[in-house]
Amino acid sequence: MSPSDTPRVLQLCHGYDGPFLDCARQYAVLFAGTPYRVTTVFLTGVPDERVAAACASDEVLFLGYSSKEVGGLKLGAMRRLREIIRGRDFRLCIAHRFKPAYIACVATRLPVIGVNHAFDVYQRFSRRIFANLFRKRLLLLGVSNAVRDDIRACLPSWPAERIETLYNRIDVEAVQAEQITREGAREHLGLPLEAWVVGNVGRLHPDKDQATLIRAFAQALPKLPPNSLLAIVGGGRLETTLKTLASELGISDSVCFLGQIPNARRYFKAFDAFALSSDHEPFGMVLLEAMAAGLPVVCSDCGGGREVIESVGSLFPFRDENALASQLEQMSNTECSVYVTEQRLRQHFTDDVAKIHFWKLASSFLPSDSIAGTTA
Repeated sequence: MSPSDTPRVLQLCHGYDGPFLDCARQYAVLFAGTPYRVTTVFLTGVPDERVAAACASDEVLFLGYSSKEVGGLKLGAMRRLREIIRGRDFRLCIAHRFKPAYIACVATRLPVIGVNHAFDVYQRFSRRIFANLFRKRLLLLGVSNAVRDDIRACLPSWPAERIETLYNRIDVEAVQAEQITREGAREHLGLPLEAWVVGNVGRLHPDKDQATLIRAFAQALPKLPPNSLLAIVGGGRLETTLKTLASELGISDSVCFLGQIPNARRYFKAFDAFALSSDHEPFGMVLLEAMAAGLPVVCSDCGGGREVIESVGSLFPFRDENALASQLEQMSNTECSVYVTEQRLRQHFTDDVAKIHFWKLASSFLPSDSIAGTTA
């Protein structure tokens, strides 16, 4: 079989910032052990060998646009995409986020699987028009049931089986191998070995609501172990506001703002517990990474987080600092079952589990000749 005859999958990504690089990896590995070769295309971002190596793809292309340049009609991106697929046997496109899905549908005749990583993607009337126009060759996936249900509510005339869930996931062994010891992680982060530490990782942004976490920690602090700390990893426009809040509550010495830390999941074992206080988190990849580190986890009972930690973590009503304070106190006195947590990871959030589910979805969506020879 010549290179031009090799069946291929096009993966179209807006960029590789934040969690989206690993999302590209997650979908590329679904085709391991099949005849397909995966070409991953990033619309934005400069060429980067480390990014290419992390994609698990057979070919990685960087178009180098800015986010502004892929706004509007996106004609340049469409033209370049047509050049990429010309003369090669592409059978399917997987598009992450709305703009790539739009570009793929307009620029190609391929079946398109649009992966949705956020809420309210199809709230706009123009986007609902787009979805209905291309519905015959468009399958929409949400990264959680919460996101899936949000899309179904926006597109009520669509059959339910064309709007489904495929959870985000991690390579458990790879993540655990990457995570360094408690002692090494604390040394790197500058945290004392004897402290009981609650960790939080995320942008300092209203959506992440670290303010509620700080208030809850202040309320719980007198009942927590001596020298307890709240360690917040991340940067953003609310840094000064949050530091002021900690000062007003008299706990500045007990709240550590650690800033942006590259590959922060390596250091999760520095924490004794992990808290996510976000407003309607679509999924919560940091929860999987915390679970891989064997940490007890607590998150707000909204969005996709509840689906991640079901049966192994604790929930509190969003912005309820009293409930969160109670959960933190309880976590400080309870041992986490690392075995049970890891079992949940392996049963629901691994590449092998996702591959089985993906090919069941694909078999009902793609033409039969497009999926022949898979190992699902």
